[in-house]
Amino acid sequence: MPASGANSPKIHVLIVDDIAETRENVKKLLYFEDDIEIVGVAADGREGVDLAVKLQPDIVLMDINMPGMDGIAASEAISSQVPNAQVVMMSVQGEADYLRRSMLAGAREFLIKPFSGDELINSIHRVHQLAATRRVAMPPPPATAPVVAPPPPPIGAKIIAVFGSKGGAGTSTLAVNLAVALREETKERVALVDANFEFGDIGVFLNLPNSRTIAEMTGEKTEIDEDLLDGTMASHTSGVKVLLAPPRPELAELIKTDHLKRIMDLLSNAFDYIVIDLWKSFHEATILFLDLADQIVLVSTSDISAIKNAKLFFELTDALGYPSEKTFFVLNKEDGRSGITAKDIQASIKHPVGITLPKDERTSILALNRGVPFVLSQRKLPLAQAYYTMARLLVERLATMRQTTAMAARSAKR
Repeated sequence: MPASGANSPKIHVLIVDDIAETRENVKKLLYFEDDIEIVGVAADGREGVDLAVKLQPDIVLMDINMPGMDGIAASEAISSQVPNAQVVMMSVQGEADYLRRSMLAGAREFLIKPFSGDELINSIHRVHQLAATRRVAMPPPPATAPVVAPPPPPIGAKIIAVFGSKGGAGTSTLAVNLAVALREETKERVALVDANFEFGDIGVFLNLPNSRTIAEMTGEKTEIDEDLLDGTMASHTSGVKVLLAPPRPELAELIKTDHLKRIMDLLSNAFDYIVIDLWKSFHEATILFLDLADQIVLVSTSDISAIKNAKLFFELTDALGYPSEKTFFVLNKEDGRSGITAKDIQASIKHPVGITLPKDERTSILALNRGVPFVLSQRKLPLAQAYYTMARLLVERLATMRQTTAMAARSAKR
């Protein structure tokens, strides 16, 4: 009888990997989890698809490189034939096209081998929980056609995508205050996009209750144009315009890639800078924003788990073919108590620390409770001044990158 996650308290997992040792290791990592049951194992993509159709698992742990039908093709087939099964891709470093294509083929998350038991278990729980939320609104969308290479950055606005190496790194605080600092420093047009579509809280940070959100732009017959976008975005007293996340998690599923591409095209024409607060997972939308970004701001703290995740993120960006200078690494909430210095972190992740931001929990919490960014309300504090320094650094980096791109384009035409 087929396993059905909908009628069972356990999360049913199918393992697909052509290496027997890997299959056994994954089984051992999950053996003592009371709420996870391995319902099947497959040695190649074709067998994986057949078992997924038969067993109807909740989660499919899918290897990318396999003989015959690889993980990409198998994920596309499973997304089409078993829409309630969520694929978590397992990968090694150095597969640039595969990593991007796996997200676009329907994979909800990926794990870089070798991974720990905690990483595996947390990933399964996270994907399963989000899948349950999505099903409240509508069935999962069909697989999207694979993309081979990232698109070039847009000609218009300079796009800054902010990504946290772990929860609690201060990503949303940074995105909000960076956007306001950019507006204050440049006096140019700045847009802030809350791309945590399930649980975004930028509206709380900026005290923008009862504002319209991106969910109102996703109707099947809705034509997204300049007027609709302008009417949907909230205006903050700083001059920053804000595109808020949906008010309820289940509405996130209504936001499609085509919506986001259209919105980003319009934003790029209407603004000089776009700051995007990204969700800490590699869904299709996240990959799209990372591809479009001129500059990725990776936010980390100095604890071991955050540094480990930061290192994995740089391995991903290398695999995706991003140049090293595309990522600006921020060491946040630093008070010198961890015993790990910026020099130690640089040696570990093989990437320079762009700036260190001091820890000031009292200022951050007070600003959040008031809904007023501290770069406005307490500009003279060391924390706020550090943000203005970061804004200036990013403005300079983006200008240099645009000049380099323009010079390369001119040289190519000769």
